[in-house]
Amino acid sequence: MPTAIDLSEGDAALTDAVRRCRRLLNRRALVAAAASTVPVPGLDWAVDAALLSRVVPAINAEFGLTPVQLDRLPERDREKVQKALALVGSVLVGKLITRDLILRMAQAMGKRLTARQAAKYVPIAGQAVSALMGYTALRYLGEEHIKDCVRVVREAGLALPAPARSGKPD
Repeated sequence: MPTAIDLSEGDAALTDAVRRCRRLLNRRALVAAAASTVPVPGLDWAVDAALLSRVVPAINAEFGLTPVQLDRLPERDREKVQKALALVGSVLVGKLITRDLILRMAQAMGKRLTARQAAKYVPIAGQAVSALMGYTALRYLGEEHIKDCVRVVREAGLALPAPARSGKPD
């Protein structure tokens, strides 16, 4: 299965956007891992949902695929994006992230998340496994979303927005 970098096919701007998104995703996945070790029922699910509701729009923004960015495109380019979205089949690209969308993503990872809940109650080793599963689940969902964004950008032939340069940490 190709990675997001492979899908960028040597496009330097696209590869840089993928790398920025992966750095952001890695930081968020570490937070998910930390939350997974706390033996409070449902805390890790709540943290995962909160993290996903922030990281998905940030990834969309890197690729110029937020609803606001798409509204600024000329009509011809918006049509290309809609066709690319239909082809890729993503439910998160170019959409406002709602609770229902986050729940749909979590359902895709349902078995892993349920095992993570059970594992956290085994002292030390279980918490480590739970943390690893929390990290892996968020990384997987984020990486799949990055791939979808790359596919949409390539299919629609969009130019990426300039990278955001803010002084605040992600």
